This record gives sequence, structure tokens and C-alpha cells, in this order.
Amino acid sequence: MIIPCIDLMDGKVVQLVQGREKALEGGTPSEMLDRFSAFPEIQVIDLDAALGRGSNDSIVEFLAARAMTRVGGGVRSVERARSLVERGAHKVIVGTAAFSAAGINTEFLEALRAAIGRERLLVALDSKGGRIVVKGWRESTALSAEEVLDRLAPYCSGFLCTYVDKEGMLEGTDLAWFRRLRAATALELTAAGGITTIEEVVRETVSEA
Repeated sequence: MIIPCIDLMDGKVVQLVQGREKALEGGTPSEMLDRFSAFPEIQVIDLDAALGRGSNDSIVEFLAARAMTRVGGGVRSVERARSLVERGAHKVIVGTAAFSAAGINTEFLEALRAAIGRERLLVALDSKGGRIVVKGWRESTALSAEEVLDRLAPYCSGFLCTYVDKEGMLEGTDLAWFRRLRAATALELTAAGGITTIEEVVRETVSEA
């Protein structure tokens, strides 16, 4: 299944290169909904919330009221996760806050699971240079995605795995990396980052965002 993604920044739909440089601005949120109307689910990422410089909550709510959405960006508290569900998010994506200096932030993940339910929670595993990156892809952890899948599985229903090295560059992606992840978990796996051609989608056995 292909899951289109709407990235939000400064009240606009945008496309970034490796989470930093804005490559282009898309249509209005309403236009993007029309464009993606044939898809059963869309992904919405609030980049301002992810970077800790505000939010696009009104747009998130607008989108979530009109489509089945999985929403991420700045989910660093139980209250934020609950708020997104209340705004209509079908699933909530947590990234940075799932990890701590010591490794996996199990205390926070347990609290999230209790608050919104395991079935609504997805964990983002954004990888750059072989390591999970956090805080808008600006800081690297000591962990690899492969080594944490089993440990995270009790808290979530699936994973959003982004190959940041190729994100937004339209140069193809590392299919071998996604296959290793697919072999390491039975949970839903959504692949993102650099996926450019139909052939890449067909060759994969996971979902694409």
C-alpha cells in the first residue's frame, strides 16, 4: 500500500531535502486532499512541531477531519498524543521522544501506550549514516534501526522507517536496508526516503510513504 505524505511548515505544504532545505511548496491542504483522495490513508507530518517552533494544529485538524490520517511531528508528551487523537488522527507517530540518552525511552512509551492504545501508536525510525537520528534529523543516537525493532514492538503497532540519507533527493533508496528491517519484525513497516520509481515500490514487500 502506498501512503502519500503531507509535510507542513509555516502553514504550507512543503517538500524538504534531508529535512533541512526546502525544495518546493505544494498545493493548499485542500488541493492535496483532492490529489490524494484515491488513497485510503495519508500521512501528515508537522515539521514546525518536530523542530519545536510552533505547530500547524488547525491544518492537521482540517486534514484529519476529511481523511484517515497518521500524524507525527513534535509528539513529546502524552498530552500531545491525546490532542492529536482528539483532533481526528487515526494513528500517532512518535520519533524523538521514543529515545533518550540511555537508549529507548520505555517509560514514555509505556505512558503513551496506556493513554492512546498500542494499536494507535507508530514509532519513527529515521536512519542516517546507519544510526537513528532525532530532533528533526539533526542529532544522531548510538542506535541502529535493526537493533531496536524487537525492543519497541511491545509499545506500538508498526514503524515508519525513513532512509534519511536519500530523503527528498529523488536518487533512489537502499532497498537492502528496508529488506533487513522487514525480516526483523512482523509488525507493519512503512518505508520512506528516496523512493523514486514504481520499480522500487514493486520490488518492496513493505508499505511506502
